[in-house]
Amino acid sequence: ALVLAHETGHRIGAIRHLRWSDIDFDGGAIRWRAEHDKSGHEHVTPVTAEALEVLEEARRWNPGPGEAPVLPSLKDPTVCMRAWSARVWWSRAERLAGFERLRGRGWHSLRRKFASDLMDQPLKVLCELGGWKTAKTVLQCYQRPDEGQLRKALEARRRSVG
Repeated sequence: ALVLAHETGHRIGAIRHLRWSDIDFDGGAIRWRAEHDKSGHEHVTPVTAEALEVLEEARRWNPGPGEAPVLPSLKDPTVCMRAWSARVWWSRAERLAGFERLRGRGWHSLRRKFASDLMDQPLKVLCELGGWKTAKTVLQCYQRPDEGQLRKALEARRRSVG
């Protein structure tokens, strides 16, 4: 779940509800179902080699049929992982990494990181990859330029002005 959140920029709710039939291993893509997307936006996105690698590893542990969940519930492998399990996983990962619990750092922080990491890409491309229906949300809530990006922009301006 952690690698998928980092590599796809999607919400943990959408990731939790992935089924094996949503994964196109040959095409290197994931179908994100509208019913599990906050904005009801069904879409297909390509995925990174890292995402495919963890999906292939998960399939070795949980090779269920097409509609089986990629991340099954601990108690019932026929249903998707529950939200509370995802919160427990995040807390455990923080603890194992030696991180202090901070407000704003959770699954959604990986969505913000994804948007910020791709800040130099066309906004339409970012919206398609992360499943945002409009650029407004990305600009208002997700992209956070760092000092390096700000300095790079000023330097580019200086060069263009002369």
